[in-house]
Amino acid sequence: MTQYITVAADDQVEAKNGVIKLHGPEAFEGMRRAGRLAAEILDGLAELVKPGVTTQAIDDFVFSEMRRAGATPATLGYRGYTHSCCTSINHVICHGIPADKALKDGDIVNIDVTPIVDGWHGDSSRMYLVGDVGVKARRLVDTAYECLMIGLEQARPGNRLGDISAAIQRHAEKHRYSVVRDFCGHGVGRLFHDSPEVVHAGRAGTGPQLRPGMIFTVEPMINIGRPDAKILDDGWTAVTRDRQLSAQFEHSIGITEDGCEIFTLSPAGLDRPYA
Repeated sequence: MTQYITVAADDQVEAKNGVIKLHGPEAFEGMRRAGRLAAEILDGLAELVKPGVTTQAIDDFVFSEMRRAGATPATLGYRGYTHSCCTSINHVICHGIPADKALKDGDIVNIDVTPIVDGWHGDSSRMYLVGDVGVKARRLVDTAYECLMIGLEQARPGNRLGDISAAIQRHAEKHRYSVVRDFCGHGVGRLFHDSPEVVHAGRAGTGPQLRPGMIFTVEPMINIGRPDAKILDDGWTAVTRDRQLSAQFEHSIGITEDGCEIFTLSPAGLDRPYA
């Protein structure tokens, strides 16, 4: 049976323990601040991401923008990770490590950022098109965004997490894409990764019931080919086993009395920065 607990914004942070936290107005305000900074940083990257720019330069920008705002990159030092964001290019599903490798014309890249603002984690990612991107890749990226937003339409009280999962899977498979099962969304707030786990494929009417005060990410990873993933020897980078393209978008949300609030919406309308 799913367990829920109502928490105050200043309660002591406990490690992930399977209990779903129900947050109040102060937590929602904290997540708004963290989510807005994440969105502003992703907005700022829209002009930077172009052929010839290295993913290390992207990481440097993310670090400087977070520090300028008085925030801390959640990924920096997390389980030994040494960068301020993840940059996942083409067939990299997630957790791509910034490096001196330059982006090429035709690449697609997901950039995932999580600033910590006053103890709250604003977790979000977007896809960017590098130069002249082909129709095949563009369609994948468009569908990945649609999957996220269609899933969020199901994020309302009384529904279940499986309703989000099923909506995402149905839309992806309608367009003959697959949904990665190896990674999932997660509770977020004062903890970077908390309960519940938010899978992106499943049956409607299953899983924990959505209740006002729940805060979590939805971040479907959509592949052109099979859903299978593997981790490279660096221990982080997840790639498609068949080397086909993958795309992902992510928002942090909170369940309200009548729907959900998206904390990481772009203030500049750049949730799809290539549109």
